Parts: sequence; structure tokens; C-alpha cells
Amino acid sequence: MKLKDIIKGIDCEVRGDAGVEVENLQFDSRKVEKGTLFVAQPGTKVDGHDFIGKAVESGAVAVVCQQVPAEAPEGTTYVVTKDSSKALGEMAANFYGHPSRSLKLIGITGTNGKTTTVTLLHRMFRMMGHHVGLVSTIVNKIDEEELATGHTTPDSLELNQLLRKMVDAGCDYCFMEVSSHAVVQQRIAGVEFAGGIFSNITHDHLDFHKTMANYIAAKKGFFDGLPATAWALVNIDDKNGRVMVQNTKAKVSTYGLNQMGDFHCKIIEEGFEGMHLGINGREVWCRLVGRFNAYNLLAIYGAAVLSGAKEDEVVRLLSTLEPAPGRFQYVSGSGITAIVDYAHTPDALQNVIETIDAIRRPTQQLITVVGCGGDRDKTKRPEMAQIACKGSDKLVLTSDNPRTEKPDSILDDMEAGLTAEQLSHTVRITDRRQAIRTACMMAREGDIILIAGKGHEKYQEVNGVRSHFDDVEEAERELRNKS
Repeated sequence: MKLKDIIKGIDCEVRGDAGVEVENLQFDSRKVEKGTLFVAQPGTKVDGHDFIGKAVESGAVAVVCQQVPAEAPEGTTYVVTKDSSKALGEMAANFYGHPSRSLKLIGITGTNGKTTTVTLLHRMFRMMGHHVGLVSTIVNKIDEEELATGHTTPDSLELNQLLRKMVDAGCDYCFMEVSSHAVVQQRIAGVEFAGGIFSNITHDHLDFHKTMANYIAAKKGFFDGLPATAWALVNIDDKNGRVMVQNTKAKVSTYGLNQMGDFHCKIIEEGFEGMHLGINGREVWCRLVGRFNAYNLLAIYGAAVLSGAKEDEVVRLLSTLEPAPGRFQYVSGSGITAIVDYAHTPDALQNVIETIDAIRRPTQQLITVVGCGGDRDKTKRPEMAQIACKGSDKLVLTSDNPRTEKPDSILDDMEAGLTAEQLSHTVRITDRRQAIRTACMMAREGDIILIAGKGHEKYQEVNGVRSHFDDVEEAERELRNKS
């Protein structure tokens, strides 16, 4: 494709030949080859502008940048723009033929509930007979074909490549998680959404956003960018629900359990096997558990109806849906129930503990195993420990994914949130496998063990190295050995 067609509609200044032929786009100088259009992006750790010379040496025929280097190699076309990250998204959309316009792309943003919502929407629309794409933290999918994933939201190039594959495969819908990082880093620039869902906002990612105000603004940015042809579905029970859509052009609908929105839900009955819900005058038994999942199911119901599905069919299919992997997933043995959940934020942990507390009998102890990830928001660590301690009969603090941090330093941060009295009832075991084993040994018949933080992940990352580790496998083995 010619450069002039790739930069069509982008606010920029061209210095050189706009008619040069481009074979591919890259923002990683290591992947540049002959015929590449290299996009230099300023990053958090490195600046792509420092690698322009290397990119040209490797064969880049044109460079998109925010500032032309003082010693710019001759014979190369430079495209100067105010925001090269945004330009990358818009150029990727042009280069791949605007695939997001050829299907109904539905995005969801919020702290909790994103993966469950998109995963179950994907399943529901597949059962309706549609060809459907999925972009989530767990996996990317084209119908049932699984593709690898590295971020909650792929980079602009990867995303447009993925959407193009979906369109070429005949997909008419795609359900996608949209992280706050993706909005700020312009990963969704140039992508057109048919609908957007807001789940909630709680304490998370302050290592990146620094303040809650910045975090909220990032989420709101997604809705600010929705076109007038799109719909926006927001959780009216969250105080930020209305904030999200203050400046959106999209048609706004609301959902909630407490307030009467366009879509309303009431929990009639619940147990470990599921919930009996009343949704907009219809009753349905669902296999998911907990008030937080009632919100997820209501968002799914609303999104499906807004996407054109018939309400009676949506209700029927809701009853067949099963939880996403690692979301309130339970295994049992020796009369003991172990629940594995991805809860890795204070709010998510609180929700899971409250759900268990609402169901368990007074004689059933709750033993919680929890840790916090390394190289992530440190401010939530003491809060997570405090929530776990208050809601549990016994607490085992352990490692999650330490990444490059020292595991014991993370546990020190968590213990800082506990009083001396609480610490006397808390066990600290750095090794996660040993922590789960200990919790199973402590449990009596009828007790409940909550293993929180990792959920669906099948690895543990220590010192930057990932090794196989599955909370479900660990719990199953220990409970089997106990019998």
C-alpha cells in the first residue's frame, strides 16, 4: 500500500515522498525489514525515536515520528505527527482495511468482570449460531480456534491483524476486553466499536495511573470515543457509571441491582450451585454464583439485547452458561470445598468472600490463601490482607506471581495491613504450593478454602521465569491425598 493511503485522514506533515510503497508496519525496530513503515513511539522505558537510525539501516522506507532526529538519514520519508501512538492505530486500521467496521465489535471496560462478561457473551452468541471473535486476558478466539494473547488488549497492529482475521473468517460479532492501559496508550485508536459496557471501578493499577482520577479518566476515554451509532451500557449502581457517559455520543442504557435501570436484576435465591435471578420480569436459574456475577449476567443480558438478540432466547441461554475458568471455580474432596478465584483486587476479594459468607453455614470455617503480584500496585497489598483477614476464620499469606520482586518483600507489605492480634491468627508461607497444602491440612470436613489471586493462570512467575502452576490442580491433589 502507498504511504499516502496509509496516512489518509491522519493529522500529520509529510517530509519526502508520500507515494512510497509500504510492505508492512512496525513499531519495534528489531522487526524492521525492507519496505517497512517504522513508527517511533515514546514509551515508559524506551523511546522509539532513539531507534530511527537502526530502523532505516534495516530497510525502513518511511518513519512516523513526533520529532525528526537532528541527523536524519537522507532518502527516507518522514511523517511528523503530534501523537505517533494514536497515528499507529489509525494507520493500522487503514492498512488492514478497517476490519472493525465489518463486524459488531463490543468492548467492555472496568476493574472487575471484564473476562467473565466477554467470555460468556462469546459463548452465548456462538450458541445463537453466529461466527464470533473474542479478545480477552485468557485467550483470543476466532469461533473455537484459540490464539495466543500477551496483553488485556493487544497493541494496535496486533489488534487490527486479529480483527482482519476474524472478518475474513466470517465473524459478525467480536467481544473484547478494553483495559485502561489500552485507552491511555492509544491501542484502540482507529478501531470503531458498535457498543461499550462499563462494569465498575475499584482500586487497581495505581502503579500505572498514579491517581484514581487518572484511572477513572482512562476508562471514561473509551466511552468518549464511541460513535453516535454505538450504544453504551453502564452499571448505574457504581457511582462512576454516569461519569463514564458524560461526554459520549453513543446511546446510553443502564443496568443495576440496587437502582432501577433499563436492565434490572434481583437475586431470588443462591447457593454454591448457582443463583435464581429475576431479570426484567423474567426468572432464570444460572450456574454462576455471587452478587458480582449477578452484575456480570445482567451486563451480558443487556449487551445481548442491545446487540439485537431476542430477550426470551437470551434468558434461555443464560441458564446454560458456566463460569469462565478460574472465576469462582470450585473443587471438592474429603468433604471440603476449595474455591479458586482470580480475585486480585481488594474489591474482587471482598466480593468473593461476601459471596461465600452469604452461602456457608455457621459451622463451616473459611480458610483463605492469598497473595499479591510483584511489580504491580503496592498500595493495595495491606488492604488485600486486611480484607482477607476480616472475612476469614484462618488466613494463609503466600506468593502470587512475584515476577522480579522478592516474595518476602511483598508479604511484608501485606502484613503491614494487619494488627498484632490479626497476625497471631495468620500463617505466612512464601511457597504457594506449600501454602495450599497447609490450608488443606488445616481444613475440617465441611470447611471452605478460598484460593485467590491467580485463578485461570497456569503458571507462576518468579524472577522473570514462568513455571507451570495451576491452583485448581494443586487443590485437587491435596484434597485427594487428604481422603
